[in-house]
Amino acid sequence: MKITITLTITLLVSCLAAQVSSAPNQDAANIIQELGLREASKPLSRQPGWAPSKILVSAPPFLTSITPGYLQQLRGAAGTAELVIDDSGAFVPDPALLQGVDAVIGLCDPATMTAGADLIWVHNYFVGMDRCASLTPEQVSGRTFTNGKRLSGPAIAEHSIAMMLSLARGLPAYYRAQMDSKWDNNLRQQVRFGELKDKTLLVVGLGGIGTEVAWRAHGLGMKVTAIRNSSRSGPDYVSYVGLSDELMALAADADVVVNALPLTSKTAGLFNEKFFAKVKKGSLFISVGRGKSTDTDALIAALESGRVYGAGLDVTDPEPLPADSPLWLMDNVIITPHSSTAGSDSIRRGAIIAVENLRRYVAGEPMLSVVNMDAGY
Repeated sequence: MKITITLTITLLVSCLAAQVSSAPNQDAANIIQELGLREASKPLSRQPGWAPSKILVSAPPFLTSITPGYLQQLRGAAGTAELVIDDSGAFVPDPALLQGVDAVIGLCDPATMTAGADLIWVHNYFVGMDRCASLTPEQVSGRTFTNGKRLSGPAIAEHSIAMMLSLARGLPAYYRAQMDSKWDNNLRQQVRFGELKDKTLLVVGLGGIGTEVAWRAHGLGMKVTAIRNSSRSGPDYVSYVGLSDELMALAADADVVVNALPLTSKTAGLFNEKFFAKVKKGSLFISVGRGKSTDTDALIAALESGRVYGAGLDVTDPEPLPADSPLWLMDNVIITPHSSTAGSDSIRRGAIIAVENLRRYVAGEPMLSVVNMDAGY
């Protein structure tokens, strides 16, 4: 009798899911195709405990103001499941809101795990999973984690290219002179990097961000090489894809190195004194991955010695960067406060894919952008 009842409930939930299931809307379909979002190999309906009932969504005012209709789209995707909207502005919700929920859309954080045993899906709006790095195997087991991987790739790639172009043309020094109302034609003597065409750019981390950087650099006439941990496969505009143990060799031949790595135990402190000793003399270093992957003291030493021509840093270690850091005063350094994703396009894409993953969750379909929690991305 118990088996029959359980089977009946499962079939009933599946039928309800089928009633609200539909294909992705055109905006979601375009993003999936253009950015190469990947879906899981199995439908979520096969996951033990799947029974969409109560879903909590963090929807801070800035997000809903940029994406009109977001709440209505969420309600449409939720079907018959109860949708709890947290518009407090806090990505980590009050524990009282988490009680009894089986899914959370917001920010992956240890506090989210207080939702209890019913929780089987957590969607992180952003790509970084750093906050969930401390989860225990018990907290991860039996749950699906998804994130915003690849969605901010275009914005971060444009930011990276902007910093590279600015450093190559010596614009930071010109800007400082402009702030002093000084027409200093002698600054042209400091522009020694040369033109970007035919120079080599190394992307360290050929994921969503790295791929977008590579495509843009190739369009500028640069030769693009890359490092990735998983395989040697890559798009045709990347001339060579090496594995992680080839970093030093490829860096020695690169005029520009772009750090687009996630933060893991293997990438922490990767760009250290040893790395900067091997990097090609007079190269540019652009960091848009995670600050803790770079040894700040080693980078400063490389800049002061001239080993590194210039650096564009959207991420630093620590963050915020202390006011007394020498990096602030260097003419060959550009610093932005972890803001390379700024702009409504990334937020709009994030909202569209959150809705699409909610639709898939309720329908029991394969989820998009599932995170390997062991690897951290």
